[in-house]
Amino acid sequence: MRRFPLAQNRLLHAPQMAAAVLLTVLGLILAPAPASAAEIVVFAAASLKEALDEAVKLYDSRSGEASKISYAASSALAKQIESGAPADLFVSADLDWMDYLQKRGLIQPATRKSLLGNRLVIAAPADAGFTLDIRPGFDLAGALKGGHLSMADPDSVPAGKYGKAALQKLGVWNSVEGAVVRAENVRAALLFVSRREAPLGIVYSTDAAADPGVKVVGVFPEDTHPPIIYPIAMTADSKNSNAARLLEFLRSPAAQAIFEKRGFTVLE
Repeated sequence: MRRFPLAQNRLLHAPQMAAAVLLTVLGLILAPAPASAAEIVVFAAASLKEALDEAVKLYDSRSGEASKISYAASSALAKQIESGAPADLFVSADLDWMDYLQKRGLIQPATRKSLLGNRLVIAAPADAGFTLDIRPGFDLAGALKGGHLSMADPDSVPAGKYGKAALQKLGVWNSVEGAVVRAENVRAALLFVSRREAPLGIVYSTDAAADPGVKVVGVFPEDTHPPIIYPIAMTADSKNSNAARLLEFLRSPAAQAIFEKRGFTVLE
């Protein structure tokens, strides 16, 4: 191998080194910031999909910011946050799962607000020709006619927990427990009814309104289950200042009008 004297070697590489430094500096100046750096990540209960999609789309169009929403059962989302999933905002369909995260120091308590309310109903396929008088001891088992009762998982998912509490309060849970199909979230429970795989399902009124394949055949009295409240909060790990602005927008008159149009009750 041919070797150059030390001085000659330095002179040979000087232009290359200068060019490399220049390219590095230009790269730092001109390279765009990663798209994900400012993206607002929202974890939200499945029942919020249409309303929250519309509200967040309006926010993004007005602010020029970008948001990404992941929908699932509140229980599943809370567990994902606990496991370290990156999220800036969490919107639960009940207080329990927000409390779960708060007790573990996984949300910013000062940002927590009660955002929305809802109603619990029984849905049937859209051409159902009957209604149910939901009262103590009503014959829900007879209305099923041997079919299944579709519910979000009553052991963990808010809609299912509300539904089980209501049926227990009315004294009919034991008569239908064996017929329950446990869905992973309330929208999956709704789909069983919409596809006629179950003659009846317990869902939120807003879910039924979002699916033309079903109709409401009964509304649960509000005193049969805990109040349906959707709390919202920033996660403890969020460093995205845009998330705080989105949270405030979701409590603004513009967003409230969207939620009310979709059948939610605006709280606070």
